[in-house]
Amino acid sequence: MIKVIIVDDDPMVAEFNKRYIELVNGFEVTAIAHSADIALEMLENYEIDLILLDIFMPGMNGIELLMKIRKSGKGVDVIVVTAACDKQTIMTALRFGAVDYIIKPFEFERLSEALLNYKELINIMTEQKIINQDDLDNYVLCKEHSMNAQPPKGIDRNTLKLVWENIQGFKQSAFSTEEMAASVGISRVSMRKYLEFMNQIGVLKLELIYGTIGRPVYKYRCICFENQRIARYF
Repeated sequence: MIKVIIVDDDPMVAEFNKRYIELVNGFEVTAIAHSADIALEMLENYEIDLILLDIFMPGMNGIELLMKIRKSGKGVDVIVVTAACDKQTIMTALRFGAVDYIIKPFEFERLSEALLNYKELINIMTEQKIINQDDLDNYVLCKEHSMNAQPPKGIDRNTLKLVWENIQGFKQSAFSTEEMAASVGISRVSMRKYLEFMNQIGVLKLELIYGTIGRPVYKYRCICFENQRIARYF
């Protein structure tokens, strides 16, 4: 689980960002700091992997906090989420190692993509001793992700696209593996592979649904209908 601190002086914005992050599989919000000074204290007390950092804050601003973190040598990554859109601020944040920069207001899809890219980068750095050029371009050098990506073994591109098209018909409704298998016309076992893949890349989430009678059941729900994360596998 990737542990995150949100640093934003606006409590409402911080809460929205927390809810967004909790929709993305593999991330956990450890704490929220409403000032840079509090964030520094938290970094001393918690094991943190990633900071979601605003720039405009009273007292020490986000850039100053980022500089202090780098000077201290702490191994924590930063995604900047801010209304600051001037060239100097952006370049400074990137020079001090921000792994992504998101300008407010933003769509959930943009934050989701940033988080998923970061998760894949961490997985690559953890699991692979040698990194190939495609992985370097996609997740380290942040090249455009419009190129086709290779789906995992057992996932057919055409079937994946068909499953995705059927998911659109359910809109915001939750659905079971059996329901989607019947809708697409493939076996339940095969369908489970496709839904689990979509869950892993963050376009679906798995929920425990409690009915009025009988045992609770697990169902999937689409959390991102316009997401290049899935389209690049078609």
